[in-house]
Amino acid sequence: MQMTPLIAVHMSAAITAVVLGPFALWARLGRATRPRLHRALGYAWVTCMIAAAVSAVFIRDFRLPNITGYTPVHLLIPITFFSLYRAFKYLLAGNFQGHRLSMQWLYFSACIVAGSFTLLPGRYLGHLIWSDWLGWI
Repeated sequence: MQMTPLIAVHMSAAITAVVLGPFALWARLGRATRPRLHRALGYAWVTCMIAAAVSAVFIRDFRLPNITGYTPVHLLIPITFFSLYRAFKYLLAGNFQGHRLSMQWLYFSACIVAGSFTLLPGRYLGHLIWSDWLGWI
C-alpha cells in the first residue's frame, strides 16, 4: 500500500487522536478539574476520531481477508460513530458517568487496540516502522 493523501489524512487524524485522548480524559480527573481544557481537547479529539472514521471508509485493502476491500478493522467505523453518538447522548442527559465510560471505552478500543493492529508487519504503518525505520524485518 502506498502513502496516498487519503492515508496521510487518516494517519494524521488517528495519531493525533491517540495523543490527545489521554489529555482530554486527564483534564477531568483529580482534585482540580479543568472543564474548559477538557471541552477543548474533547472537541479536538472527537474531530480527529470523526476524520479518522470517515477517511477509513474510503481506504480499502484487498490483500488481507476482506469483503470487497473492507477488512475486519473496518467494523470500528460504525462502532466509533455509535459510541460518539451514545457519549453525547449521555452528556446531554446529564449522565456524566455514562459519557465518561463511553469515551474511555472508545479511546481504548479504537485508539489503543486498533492502533496496535496497525503496527503488525503486514500493515502500512507496521512496515514503515519495523522495516524502513528500524530495519528489523
